[in-house]
Amino acid sequence: MYKRVRLRDTVEVPPRHLADVSPAMVKKLLQDKLEGRMDEDVGSVVSVIEVHDIGDGAVLPNKPGVYYEAEFDALTFDPQMQEVVDGEVVEVVNFGAFIGIGPVDGLLHVSQISDEYLAYDEENQQLASRESNRTLGVGDAVRARIVTKSIDERNPRDSKIGLTAKQVGLGKHGWLKEERKKRESAPEAGDS
Repeated sequence: MYKRVRLRDTVEVPPRHLADVSPAMVKKLLQDKLEGRMDEDVGSVVSVIEVHDIGDGAVLPNKPGVYYEAEFDALTFDPQMQEVVDGEVVEVVNFGAFIGIGPVDGLLHVSQISDEYLAYDEENQQLASRESNRTLGVGDAVRARIVTKSIDERNPRDSKIGLTAKQVGLGKHGWLKEERKKRESAPEAGDS
């Protein structure tokens, strides 16, 4: 889920920039420090939007810069358990598909895609069913539910998000359209 949140953090202003401690300069320092970082409490910082307040600077022993605490708004992506997300398949491997959901990827394990057996087609970068001829490949749009989440703040690329698409209304967008058409064309109970 994307959220706009008010945060506070401290930035070091290098000596060469001390003559211009402006909101624009502090925003740039905050962007360099925070954007792309994962945090268990706020999720992934996508963008620093606006600096509202810059506190008084503090000098630390043996440090060349001046440290300022700033209050600012940021756009964050914080995946929530049981949240339904739309994303795109960015990689297919023998054990499932990685789905790009905002600034992070989630794993849609092969066991969580379909009740049918899906074979890995390495040449075409897809998972394929022999029963229904359905395929899931790079670039396909998918709707899934977040079922597990493990955030690694030190190494955000090692964060893990587990997805499922085995529930009603979830799966590859093309499959969902097929299901909808089947339901719409099926005669209603009691029709002769």
